[in-house]
Amino acid sequence: MEEIVIDGSNTILGRLASNVAKILLEGKRVVVINSEKIVVSGEPSKLIQFYKDTILNVKSHYSHKWRPKRARSPTRLFKKTVAGMLPKNNKKGEDALKRLTVFVGIPNKYKNKQAIKLQEISADKLGRKYTTLNVIAEQLGWKVSMIEQ
Repeated sequence: MEEIVIDGSNTILGRLASNVAKILLEGKRVVVINSEKIVVSGEPSKLIQFYKDTILNVKSHYSHKWRPKRARSPTRLFKKTVAGMLPKNNKKGEDALKRLTVFVGIPNKYKNKQAIKLQEISADKLGRKYTTLNVIAEQLGWKVSMIEQ
């Protein structure tokens, strides 16, 4: 099975996720590196508040220990975005999501491989404010020091 390595640094979240979803549905494996550098367009304070409202404020009748755990790391946030663009409740979408691997930084296994940099979805063309998944994840409680060890 063909494996495609994509560099996520300085690319727009939604556009990258839709491109990755299309590749996954073709039956190829996709590895996304530098997921912490993926860009989300919009006012940073509004974006952070939106993610806090939708991810952290989970209503539950049960104890907080039993409520659903939400994604806080950049890898999980990106995977959840791609999952929203794949078919739901069928085998094709499940299999496609299993073929996706997302990393923070560049693991040793992929240092020597040529990563594809998608120029057409680069954040350089954005004419507005933006923030990265790293900043959003830190505000949600993601511990950066865990990956640096």
